[in-house]
Amino acid sequence: MILKQKEYLDKVRACFMGKNIGGTLGTPVEGKRGVFNIDFYTHDISKGALPNDDLDLQLVWLVAAERYGNKVNSRILADYWVARIYAHWNEYGQGKVNVKNGLVPPVSGAYSNPMKDSNGAWIRSEIWACLCPGRPDLAVQYAFEDSSVDHADEGIYAEVFTAALESAAFAEKDFEKLVDIALSYVPKDCAIAGVVRLVQKCKNDGLTWRQARKEVLTQYPGSFGQSNILPCDPEDEVPLGKVGYDAPSNIGITMIGWLYGEGDFGKTICTAANCGEDGDCTCATLGALWGILHGMEGIPQKWIDPIGEEIKVGCVDLTHEGTLIPRTISELTKRIANLMPTFMIHSCDITGDDGFVINMLEGDKLFDRYPVSPAYHVTHDFKELCALRNPMSCKVESPFLTTYLVYDKGIEISEGVETSIKLIFFSNFRQGWADVKFNMPADWEVKPGHKAMLPYGITYANYTEHEVTFTPHNLTEGVYEFGIEIRVGECRIPRFIPVTLIVK
Repeated sequence: MILKQKEYLDKVRACFMGKNIGGTLGTPVEGKRGVFNIDFYTHDISKGALPNDDLDLQLVWLVAAERYGNKVNSRILADYWVARIYAHWNEYGQGKVNVKNGLVPPVSGAYSNPMKDSNGAWIRSEIWACLCPGRPDLAVQYAFEDSSVDHADEGIYAEVFTAALESAAFAEKDFEKLVDIALSYVPKDCAIAGVVRLVQKCKNDGLTWRQARKEVLTQYPGSFGQSNILPCDPEDEVPLGKVGYDAPSNIGITMIGWLYGEGDFGKTICTAANCGEDGDCTCATLGALWGILHGMEGIPQKWIDPIGEEIKVGCVDLTHEGTLIPRTISELTKRIANLMPTFMIHSCDITGDDGFVINMLEGDKLFDRYPVSPAYHVTHDFKELCALRNPMSCKVESPFLTTYLVYDKGIEISEGVETSIKLIFFSNFRQGWADVKFNMPADWEVKPGHKAMLPYGITYANYTEHEVTFTPHNLTEGVYEFGIEIRVGECRIPRFIPVTLIVK
């Protein structure tokens, strides 16, 4: 399927216009639990758009991607997060603290993070969808790298879901099929998949949006609105959920907005706002998805006029010369369009009068699938890899070998107590031996030793696992940081895996 430059630009602009509108509409009910009766902006519209972290963070990701192109990954984003973003609350703050303490993503998103299943990641998926239009198979990979900086588990699945949904929306208009496409990229048994199917069932069974909201908040109880519960009817009471477990319920509210919006932009975003909870996130994501599907013509002018083109930021450091973020929707659109061919390098062609054209996937090719290769016999699809990827791990790649360090017993250590880590070697070329040096303190007991030769790659694309046990002694510091050196085959250039251990 072909997408021409003019239509692409219109969809991207509408995506972020819808994002700005939805975020502004939903901000006044953010963190409030109750049922509302909103049908338009409720803030002082003379102030224009309201600042919103949903959009702020993506502006910094854009700056990172402009420098590193399609090589941008979780470690790069983590560095930009610490250096360029003020936000220091909830999962944002815990992820930042972990990164500052030397924890590499995805460990930074998983360790000691009670907010790992919350909403901070899936609200920033639009940039990956717009950089990978009609290629959800690519968009989800960047969404995973992004979300693992400060989330794990349902927090990651939520961004994978929304990135796939929005990317596929460039190529597919049928919403039921779009949902099936997005669900194909997340584990079938995750809560994100469960809540999406629940809302579909509520709609098919004839429940009202209020009843659907109650079902969502009862079966997937969240905590986002529990600090500001408004008076409501007894039959509308819902349980208070575990603190930080908010992505499933708010993805559910986003689905309610869409399915009960009856094909009307205003009703779609207002239905989500009237459900409360994380109102700016649900409304902003709905506005963005609507923009991708319908373009600027699909957004009524009455919603645009009060906020215009301006992007207001609230949590980005604007004093650093390296943070030159766009300040209008038009500038943001232009910069994303300029960058997009780097991510779609094999799918974007320059033509004559039409500028560029994008060759998107279509039909069943938009679904997650098994990319079988005769040479390597790869049988994992993305949702399986997503489910199998241990959040307490880090990865180092080289031409011959991909190595995972897995904290299978956690990253906390105690004096004289034996624990272990695991090395998993994936062969990228052929079987062989890895020369491994564990740069732990000299008085720590290490098995198989501070230096070892470990085999890898029994067959092509296979892997081997090696458990390394160690007993720490003379713990005088609170945090221990060192590296594991790996040299492979005839190439003696070392690859380093950073290790961070925290004393209990």
